[in-house]
Amino acid sequence: MDRLFSGAELKSFFGQAVETAMRRRMGLSEHAILDYLADLLAQFALSDNLYRIRAMDGRRLTEVAHMLVEGDVRLNATSFAREREVHRHIGDFTLFWTGLFPESVPRLKSGTQDLLIDYVRQGKESYYIVSTFELGRYRDEAPLFKQLSDQFETFVEGLHLVRQQWDDYAKNA
Repeated sequence: MDRLFSGAELKSFFGQAVETAMRRRMGLSEHAILDYLADLLAQFALSDNLYRIRAMDGRRLTEVAHMLVEGDVRLNATSFAREREVHRHIGDFTLFWTGLFPESVPRLKSGTQDLLIDYVRQGKESYYIVSTFELGRYRDEAPLFKQLSDQFETFVEGLHLVRQQWDDYAKNA
């Protein structure tokens, strides 16, 4: 992806692709959601961001099962803010993979502790957890994450359409 676009071009491409897929083809028009999805795709196009959650010992976490342990205040999370951060990442991670690269999900899960995790169900649940942080600095974002949770499958479908646009662009580039 980085051979096709610079950082600004990546954001612009995903902004237009999300706009086309979600608004024009699916009728979704909430700016906050569309902007969030475009930002997510632009960030996760870089693998460093896709795997930015690290264990307490500094290891990069690549499995949702390990992220769940890291994001639980009863286990590894050192604060509720850390729990929220990790669950937001799990929601983003599962949405990215199930939306853009569903064909890769079985390979990601194969031979890992993720084998029994339903990425769609876990993504919805993680976004729901994030939406329950309704106080202080998180108050304004809570409804956005509630919507991401409630309509997770719709956003997966929309990201399938974004992927089609990406594939079409790559064929014609």
